[in-house]
Amino acid sequence: MSNRVVNLLVPLISVVLGLLVGGIIMVVSGYDAIDGYTALWNGIFGDSYSIGNTIRQITPYILAGLAVAFAFRTGLFNIGVEGQLLMGWLAAAYVGYAIEGLPRIIHLPLALLAAAAAGAFWAFIVGFLKAKLQVHEVIASIMLNYTALYLTNAAIKSLSDGGFKTPTVLESATLRNQWLRDITDNSSLHLGIIVALIMVVVMWFILEKTTRGYELKAVGFNKNAAEYAGMNVNRNIILAMTISGVFAGLGGAMEALGTYQNASIKAAASGIGFDGIAVALLGANNPIGVFFGASLFGSLKYGSLNMPNEAGIPEEIVSIIIAVIILFVASGYILRVGLQKFGKKKEGK
Repeated sequence: MSNRVVNLLVPLISVVLGLLVGGIIMVVSGYDAIDGYTALWNGIFGDSYSIGNTIRQITPYILAGLAVAFAFRTGLFNIGVEGQLLMGWLAAAYVGYAIEGLPRIIHLPLALLAAAAAGAFWAFIVGFLKAKLQVHEVIASIMLNYTALYLTNAAIKSLSDGGFKTPTVLESATLRNQWLRDITDNSSLHLGIIVALIMVVVMWFILEKTTRGYELKAVGFNKNAAEYAGMNVNRNIILAMTISGVFAGLGGAMEALGTYQNASIKAAASGIGFDGIAVALLGANNPIGVFFGASLFGSLKYGSLNMPNEAGIPEEIVSIIIAVIILFVASGYILRVGLQKFGKKKEGK
């Protein structure tokens, strides 16, 4: 059995096993698993409104997953996507309402660029500390997550004269689109999904079709060999983290310019950045895989909201299912060995 087939089967089997275990948990807890999964399906695909909101839920997960996956592919663990996303969120919201008089064709890209720049800068700090001072990126990025949370909260309070959210972004900077809302029964679907899909292609192109992408992967694979080959290791570490931050910052822009139309004070992290780690894991750090991982993750997250209403099942059950799926993916080595042994037995026959 080829590695490509095995790489495809491991996440699929993990999802199936996760759903089976979730069904068992529902039955053991006294719920009807069929009713539960029917409610989950209807919450995701029940009507055009549900489909639109599901796609909207998937959008920031794609970008958070890309941010984590890009860092992984270059030998880094960017656990600071949450903080970078929050910085991008605030930057997009501020540019979206504070700059007036611009046409949409200029204002919207400007707000997106501001978000990308804010996320990139926050990740650059992590890369710089790693490259120049040998500070481990996990430690630095975790600390910067908290810094970003409290910094954005303080900035929002200042910008809103003591309020808890910024003014609403101007129409010229919004990602919302009336046609998309009309065909999805006035759901919250917005143009951000197009931005996210473009970024999937961008990540693939950088890593697979450019010399710089080859260098970034080489440094991540073996720093010593890359340095011996004449590559600037420190520069590539900083660049890899910065590009990862661009994806994260754009994830924040999806919320600021599309879903909420503002930035608001948060008692805790949004969770999207941390969920991006699970998305990247589900997608095997491949941009196309991240898209499918985000689609599964976002669908389960949104569809679970319908389970208490339609089947009386707590949405926490879906959190358990997601956790079990991730557990099986993380234990992919066992599945991989099993599939390879099964393939060899078939070939032996």
